[in-house]
Amino acid sequence: MKKSHEVIQPITETLEVNYMPYAMSVIVSRAIPEIDGFKPAHRKLLYTMYKMNLLKGQKTKSANVVGTTMKLNPHGDQAIYETLVRLTRGHDALLHAYIDSKGNFGKVTSRDMRFAASRYTEVKLDGICEELFKDIDKETVDFVDNYDGKMKEPTLLPTTFPNVLVNSNKGIAVGMASSMPSFNLREICAATIAYMENPEVDLLTHMPAPDFSTGGLLLHDPSAMAEIYESGVGGFRIRARHTFNTKHNAIEITEIPYTTTVEAIIDKVIDHIKSGKIKDIIDVRDETGLMGLKITLDLKKGTDPEKLMTRLFQMTPLEESFSCNFNLLVSGRPKVLGIKKILTEWLRFRVDCIQRQLRFDIQRMGEKLHLLKALDAVLLDIDKAILIIRQTELEKQVIPNLIQAFDIDHIQAEFVADIKLRNLNREYLLNRIKEMTHLEKEIDQNRKVHDSQAKIYSRIKHELELIAKQFGKERKTELVHKATVIVHTEHQLVEDYNLKVYFTDHNYLKKISLVSLRSSNNQKLKDDDFILQEIEGTNLSDVILFSNKQNAYKIKAYELEDHKASDFGSYIPNIIDLEPEERILYTVVSTDYKGFMVFAYDNGKLSKIPLSQYATKTNRKRLIKAYSDQSPIVRILFANEDIDLVLTRTADGHDK
Repeated sequence: MKKSHEVIQPITETLEVNYMPYAMSVIVSRAIPEIDGFKPAHRKLLYTMYKMNLLKGQKTKSANVVGTTMKLNPHGDQAIYETLVRLTRGHDALLHAYIDSKGNFGKVTSRDMRFAASRYTEVKLDGICEELFKDIDKETVDFVDNYDGKMKEPTLLPTTFPNVLVNSNKGIAVGMASSMPSFNLREICAATIAYMENPEVDLLTHMPAPDFSTGGLLLHDPSAMAEIYESGVGGFRIRARHTFNTKHNAIEITEIPYTTTVEAIIDKVIDHIKSGKIKDIIDVRDETGLMGLKITLDLKKGTDPEKLMTRLFQMTPLEESFSCNFNLLVSGRPKVLGIKKILTEWLRFRVDCIQRQLRFDIQRMGEKLHLLKALDAVLLDIDKAILIIRQTELEKQVIPNLIQAFDIDHIQAEFVADIKLRNLNREYLLNRIKEMTHLEKEIDQNRKVHDSQAKIYSRIKHELELIAKQFGKERKTELVHKATVIVHTEHQLVEDYNLKVYFTDHNYLKKISLVSLRSSNNQKLKDDDFILQEIEGTNLSDVILFSNKQNAYKIKAYELEDHKASDFGSYIPNIIDLEPEERILYTVVSTDYKGFMVFAYDNGKLSKIPLSQYATKTNRKRLIKAYSDQSPIVRILFANEDIDLVLTRTADGHDK
């Protein structure tokens, strides 16, 4: 039987032929924003609304917009609607929303609040979109065919301000990503003008840090921010804004970091309350309503709210980092750029848009001037023009006869022939001649502006000043200098008290405060279980657990649940991840790591290791090779100081 030959395709060829085109499509056509600040899905949606006359007209149902957008964007209607939602004023994800909305569009601060269906909500373009589409009908940008070749769509929008920096934008492509924070519009306009006047300007003096629609407090480090502005990569931290309600003994959180949600914060707080890590909160609830966002934390009496908030900032999403990656598509290529380079690219783009608009106007005015010059020629002898038209027998010969009589071209002759009879008076013709003078001056001025970067820059500055005045808003995100932020140490945040740790043969741990032990010391244990160790310590001590697999596990005492003598305690395998068939043999409780460990092995050897060897600068949970594995372990002991040991051997030859 003849064997079939399998075709073997090298993996490199498969990647090149099949995967690379997909990767480039995601990078160029989906996930990375361009110099106008938009991804293709955003641009297609907004341009569709522009063509639907939703810039000046009344609101329409979102379903109408979604359906019409599918002529440019072949993705599903739900994906288009989700894109629309994020751009609306109601969703509150952008500092300057592009879409004026009516209805429920959810909130960027809520994970669970769903937006209403598109048949219920209404939208139109917001006023700032006038600056996105200004002169778009004057060939300021390139247009290409849509996916089926039946329509044209712009490759970019001719934004009159650096929109790419004004609104937050994130995208994950293949092998790269983009993460752009939002900046205050007034600050961006001022910084752009300053940069045009002096490329060496310190942008931090005009735009000190990003600004987010959800507000919050940005921990400002000027040197770190300068590095982000320079390289386009870096990060900073944002924390929630809170107040202390003394009347109700509660913390009220009214603004949260842009990167989190109310539900995520509440879930994390509840988890820590259940685990016992946070004991000062009685109740946590979401009281968001018509007055805005509010998370309320009811506190126990005597709780220091500022210390508690410092701990919550460390343990919950009430403080989060924002990672910057200024990755943009410039001329179809992804580039990671600093702020000044982004402004340079935007200015190059904007100058090109203005020059294209000027060329369009010059061409249209030149065409009109060309027609009016025909009137100038006819004005010399109006009666002759009328006589030629009246005496020409065939209609098709009117144009040639006018061309011959007045030395004008075909287009001019058509214009003269189409003048209404009532306009063949000297006043009308003289007014048109005056218009010629005006057009000539305007064409000359436009040509001078077109050829002068200084004049174009002056126009850009004027536009930016007007935009800042008309659409500018006060900062929402307050800047707090990082050096002034009070950071409490771990010991300050944890309640300290004396306690005892009980370790049992069945691998249970019980942490009991001495106060609790005074009321009852009758230890409850499981059947056949018994206490191996009873160790004194404090809530700030480290608990070190030595296992039969030569591992040492470290736990903070305050991370252990508080127990009573009547409890069984915590089962160690539920607290830490042990290896298969691994069990804890010995427990040490220490704060200062003084003393030493003694390990006795089956081969009759001993090892003495200072406890300080198990102290770590980082919060490591597991230390491997905590003692030798050359011989089975027989006994483990801890000693605060040098002691005398007595070793005995049983009749069967085993050490004890």
